[in-house]
Amino acid sequence: MEEKPKKPTTIGQKIRIWRKKKGLTQEGLARRADIPYTTLAKIESDSSQNPTLDTITKISNGLEITLNELTS
Repeated sequence: MEEKPKKPTTIGQKIRIWRKKKGLTQEGLARRADIPYTTLAKIESDSSQNPTLDTITKISNGLEITLNELTS
């Protein structure tokens, strides 16, 4: 029986997937989202597991997607 790919479970995993879909580097997304590169890197690596709503909103705007698309 073939295993299904695991569904991304953390916000960091979801951001990474969307960022790659959009063809952006971490640096590029951080600039577009107007957040520090280190903040984005920590979120994507799950070092920061509870980013603020403001930060997540900026990231979704930088990705040009809705908060709902990012979090669902």
